[in-house]
Amino acid sequence: MATATNIHLEASQKPTFSIEGIGEESAKTASELLQENHEKHHIFFNQSGYHNHIVHHLLTLFALGATPTELRKGYADNVSYQRPLVSLERSIVDDMHKPERFKTYLGKEKYYRDFMVFFQDEMERRGWEDVVNEYAFKGDERADDMLTLMNWTGFLHPIIHLGFGIEFKQPAIIAEALAQAAVHDSWMGQLFFGAEKAAKAAGADPLKTKSIVQLLEDIRADKKLSSAAHWADGNKVRDGILKRAPDEMLKYASQYVVAESQLDEKTAEMINAAIFYTSTAQCPPHQVKFDFYYIHCVNCSIFFSTFLHSPSIPSSAKVRLLEWKVRTDLAMYASRRSPPLLLEEVTNYSPVRPQEASWQDVFKRVNAHQDDGHASKLVRALAHGEKACKSFEGKDGFVIKGGMWKVLGNMAIDSVEAGEPTWVRSCGFDEAWEGVPERDSARL
Repeated sequence: MATATNIHLEASQKPTFSIEGIGEESAKTASELLQENHEKHHIFFNQSGYHNHIVHHLLTLFALGATPTELRKGYADNVSYQRPLVSLERSIVDDMHKPERFKTYLGKEKYYRDFMVFFQDEMERRGWEDVVNEYAFKGDERADDMLTLMNWTGFLHPIIHLGFGIEFKQPAIIAEALAQAAVHDSWMGQLFFGAEKAAKAAGADPLKTKSIVQLLEDIRADKKLSSAAHWADGNKVRDGILKRAPDEMLKYASQYVVAESQLDEKTAEMINAAIFYTSTAQCPPHQVKFDFYYIHCVNCSIFFSTFLHSPSIPSSAKVRLLEWKVRTDLAMYASRRSPPLLLEEVTNYSPVRPQEASWQDVFKRVNAHQDDGHASKLVRALAHGEKACKSFEGKDGFVIKGGMWKVLGNMAIDSVEAGEPTWVRSCGFDEAWEGVPERDSARL
């Protein structure tokens, strides 16, 4: 049984996206490895805040039908560099249970384990659904603090981690996610709360909002915003967009609003748009490569279907989550110099292995690929996108459709199997493509 301290997967589980025929041995193996990770390893594998991806990787492999051997290899590939958990300070956990003291510990990495035990205590007393709503979605000051700390334009790791925990119904992983969020920083609040205030002041109408694709085009056309990030910026959203063009970013972010009645379609639109700009931000004649920062917006998108179909999350929270995700995606696109989006890179793409181009073939290849989880998460998110967007194809804002989905799965696995660099970083900058080989056809 899955509890706040015990991870337990079952082959019969129905995640948001998975293949048929997952075996009991795979469920047992994944559970044991995830439990070991939970008990032994920190959420950051170094002092610089680089994230432990073992949970993301193993759950994705499990959903894509990986064998016990593949699961153990995925774990072995990434366990050696993990950092051990720091010692628990029970007095600090007790102090966190005092509402007036909780906030004093936020944003401080050294309290990760204390926060994890705090949230486990809360879940054992009240259940994970009530705890998530209380500490992330309630809308009061404490929940707003926590939701802002979900590290939206770092790499979205806490919100991805939370999505995995809810999708696979694992309270222990949800506790990890909330603790992870609690020790991040909150600078994105400037965008989120500013956009909410601006949207309310302007009387933004969900029925008249532009599509995400149109907003991407508007951002690219805005020269101040699209050039606000500099190559040397440490964080191109924080140090570029929000310092050199904050008003411009708010202008576009505040235009996107959602009504509860639109949640199904707008969730699918977000998934489609994130995949569109991530896959088409290419730079011929260089080889096809996906941007490392953009893929996090795609990899996160699957969990908004999880949130959408979670009965314990209030509709008002689902609306807010989706608006924040789209505003994050817009800021992320702008932060990489708003590259041109070349749809022909998808429509004209020829798979490297045309005889092994089915989704099942793609899943087998990515399950065997040596990685820390980014590639498998990307493939699963793309496959889920096809399912999530199918009933909305033909509507405004849904650029990716039909046979493009399977092409994208092949583009993704082909690109990572092609060798270094696995990803391109900050694809709108010329500097990002230095060292990326040219396509064979370009060298003829």
